[in-house]
Amino acid sequence: MILLKPEPLTKAAFAPFGDVVEMEGARQIPTNQGFGVRFNDLAHVDVAAEGGAVNVSFFTADPRPMPIAVNLMERHPIGSQMFFPLQDRDWLVLVADDIDDDALFRAFRASGRQGINYARNVWHFPLLVFDAGSRFLVVDRKGPGDNLEEVWLPEGRKIVLSP
Repeated sequence: MILLKPEPLTKAAFAPFGDVVEMEGARQIPTNQGFGVRFNDLAHVDVAAEGGAVNVSFFTADPRPMPIAVNLMERHPIGSQMFFPLQDRDWLVLVADDIDDDALFRAFRASGRQGINYARNVWHFPLLVFDAGSRFLVVDRKGPGDNLEEVWLPEGRKIVLSP
């Protein structure tokens, strides 16, 4: 059995999988005659392949039973997918470089001030939260083509995420 423990979410640690979306370290541009600030260029939204367009939506999520049995992974082959929490609640991110190698799974604990943008083709587990009714702004792809690939892991394989 593989037991995954989440590490802190940092831009450097998450770089192989996409972007950490946060105000910290972002380029700041004064706006609205000095009464506002734009935190610019936070993520690489990649949705134009095969005639895709940007889709902005809200997700709500409830916690799964702990410890979390990792039995499914998904990826988006023709577009990125970004999640940004709408409340200051920690949440979890689970990714893998290769779903056939248990050693290549990684878990991150994100703060409620951090979002993530999965790069195209990055294997990840569905949205994981600690609190019922957690809300997220989601930016991903809409349009022609199939932008979701789900793979159920073999039944005897034991990968568990324990926060």
